[in-house]
Amino acid sequence: MNYYKVLLVDDEQDIIDVISKKINWEEMGYTICGCATNGIDALEVARNKVPDVVLTDIKMPFMDGLEASKELKELYPDIRIIIYSGFDEFEFAKEAIALGASEYLLKPINSEEIIRVFTKIHKELDEERERRNSRTRLETYYQNALPTLRETFFASLMEGVLPTEKISDLMHEYQIKLDAPYYVVSVVHRSSKNQDGALSPRLLNVSVRNLVEEWESENENSYVFSFRDNVCILTKLDSEDLTQFTDNSDKLARLAKHSLDATVTVGIGRPVNSISDIHISYEGAREAVSYRVLYGTGTAINISEIAPYEEVTADSNNYIDEILKQIKLGTEESLRSIINESMNSLSRANVNLDSYRLVLMEIASGFYRFVQANKLNDIFFNADTKYTYNDLMLIETIDDLRDYLMDISFKARSALHSQRNTKTKSIVTEAQDFIMNNYSNPDLSIDMVCSKLCVSAAYFSTVFKKETGKTFGNYLTEYRLQEAIRLLVEEDEKTYIVAEKVGYSDANYFSYAFKKQFGMSPTAYKKK
Repeated sequence: MNYYKVLLVDDEQDIIDVISKKINWEEMGYTICGCATNGIDALEVARNKVPDVVLTDIKMPFMDGLEASKELKELYPDIRIIIYSGFDEFEFAKEAIALGASEYLLKPINSEEIIRVFTKIHKELDEERERRNSRTRLETYYQNALPTLRETFFASLMEGVLPTEKISDLMHEYQIKLDAPYYVVSVVHRSSKNQDGALSPRLLNVSVRNLVEEWESENENSYVFSFRDNVCILTKLDSEDLTQFTDNSDKLARLAKHSLDATVTVGIGRPVNSISDIHISYEGAREAVSYRVLYGTGTAINISEIAPYEEVTADSNNYIDEILKQIKLGTEESLRSIINESMNSLSRANVNLDSYRLVLMEIASGFYRFVQANKLNDIFFNADTKYTYNDLMLIETIDDLRDYLMDISFKARSALHSQRNTKTKSIVTEAQDFIMNNYSNPDLSIDMVCSKLCVSAAYFSTVFKKETGKTFGNYLTEYRLQEAIRLLVEEDEKTYIVAEKVGYSDANYFSYAFKKQFGMSPTAYKKK
């Protein structure tokens, strides 16, 4: 039997206790993953536990069940919500249906009614899981996903091998419309580390593609295809701004985790304004996926946000390609290892003088492009340094070349990491300043901060937690409550005035949050 997670939400703990203990949830195929006494706490539990079904009351303090249901549906579109209330009013039922609630029940609800509803929903969830994971269906889908000619066309676009004059004719022949000011490619990469063996990797890849196609089914401006063992999305855009696009891609990554238990990273390339340049956006998307070692998996990574200066360049010799990759993403140990491995390979090849000079030229060219792309001109290839082209071409032995590459590579790695950390700290510092100046605004949100900083919420959340060790919400709450303490003690303000000054429109919720943080009410804290 498949087991699904249930979240119980009611401001009366007695009711939660009765529902959780009176019903044999395990026998029905459910586990209680958490309980909450208001909508705000329910959202926090849902983010951590990711329930399949939520049973919630309507009338609760701080955030009612309808508002919480709306937020939950935005976070997890396929979540099942059952709303119950003691108010037999048509408006409540109508609003619950509009929010996508699976059932609307009236109090008092009995165990027979709960069992009936949850048995029905369990069957629906089983059918949906079977629809997504059926081996027979996925095998058929794998063989007949999209017409071969279309797949070949998109693969050729990604490789950049199609002559410009043929692209238009092929699009007309394959009924593909790519008329837009800008284009962007996304690469959906599935991590293999969480493979549980329920499906083969091949079938799980198909399941991910199926999910992506469902996600994009209503978007007439996108095409989904497979290329180099990844699912790719080619999207037509009206502008170069990818902030909202990145956040939508982040929702897709979360949906894959919730629906398929698959960890995917969505890499987003740079927008281009020519069909013949789409391969450039694809290379940027692949590069973005590689940054998952720094920014984590299961999210969307926009290459324009993390490496805004870097341009895609033609392939160079394998030696320099691997070294530059380790400079950007590897550890000191892996960088040292790849340089030694490359030089040992070069030594074993017994190259003649002309071939050796060609290798030096490719190394010099690769480093020059890397330095230009990452704005490191002030550090490398200046007249006052030993990293000039002439210096490199005068190196006569592989051991000397090894020392040279060790020196320049570790300096490049240090400079690049310093540049990256500076950018990250700048974003976090600006966000903290914005919080300091706007914490009294009850509408202050992560979306407001990201709009100010012109970054996506997905990227901002990652770097903010990495730098501060706290989520944006936790940081804002702690800052507001510290200011509340100052107002309570130093300025002797009333509790409701303090609540308003630190951004809480509901004084009762302010008291609830304060007590949750400090273990006592604002009034008791002030007296103490």
